[in-house]
Amino acid sequence: MEDDGVLKSAILLLSVGEDEAAQVFKLLSPKEAQKLGTAMANLSNVSRDQIESVLAEFRVLAEEKTALGQDSDEYIRKVLTNALGDEKAANLLDRILHGGDTSGIESLKWMDGPSVAELIKNEHPQIIATILVHLERDQASEILGLFAERLRNDTLLRIATLDSIQPDALRELNDVLTKLMSGSNNIRKAPMGGVRAAAEILNFIPSAQEVSVIENFKRYDPDFAQKIMDEMFVFDNLMDIDDHGIQLLLKEVQSESLIIALKGAQENLRNKIFKNMSQRAAEALREDLEAKGPVRVSEVEAEQKEILKALRQLADDGQVVLGGKGEDNYV
Repeated sequence: MEDDGVLKSAILLLSVGEDEAAQVFKLLSPKEAQKLGTAMANLSNVSRDQIESVLAEFRVLAEEKTALGQDSDEYIRKVLTNALGDEKAANLLDRILHGGDTSGIESLKWMDGPSVAELIKNEHPQIIATILVHLERDQASEILGLFAERLRNDTLLRIATLDSIQPDALRELNDVLTKLMSGSNNIRKAPMGGVRAAAEILNFIPSAQEVSVIENFKRYDPDFAQKIMDEMFVFDNLMDIDDHGIQLLLKEVQSESLIIALKGAQENLRNKIFKNMSQRAAEALREDLEAKGPVRVSEVEAEQKEILKALRQLADDGQVVLGGKGEDNYV
């Protein structure tokens, strides 16, 4: 089922005209633009009542805003800095207030995984690691999955041990890829990479590749490998999420995805999911699980990772608190 907010946004942008819609798309991230563009392309049979309802809701929301007429640049700067912190806000503000550009590393976010992999696969692993920590975790994971095993393992090890990137080094790298961001010479070095970044990327990597990467970490340093695994969040760790968090997660997950994911889940986890649904929905899910035929392990793992992606988004939004880590390190 299409997210209600995305659906309304698609209807709104198709209603306001090409120029206005283009201005909105300039402010979206690659993922947001893709999601909204897909929703717009898939819209069909929209009734006049739906359009009028969306426009009316937008008008109400717009009239409630009180920042109009103020110093909008300063207002946006304060809001984004408070919401995102200095580092993230700086990158977004450059794109919003100064037009930014989509060159260099930033342009890679708009490319598909195979194209990026082909572009950077012959670079030094340290360079590849520096590039990948700037990308979304699932995109970085897809790119790593296209590398040879040795390069993939080496790159992830470098990501995990990467503490920060000096501005001069980042600018040199960006010149090779044709300019990523502007910044003064006195900008502080940016914290990038590290154990958390490596673990987040590993969460998206298929299990067969994940085992090889973990073994490589263990050969490098067993204690360090354990830190990586402790940061990973796997499907069984849903048991650590409180009931309210599970209920929020279920709102974000499609029924078919949940059915496939639960085919590979332990009985106690299934019961936790059932407990947080209405009796009718739980019974229907049980019946669907029983009726569902054999499912490939790779398909189960893929759906579990998609659900974990939705959970991490809820955690990033502050709606869910991720619990402690379990002993099982593999989905």
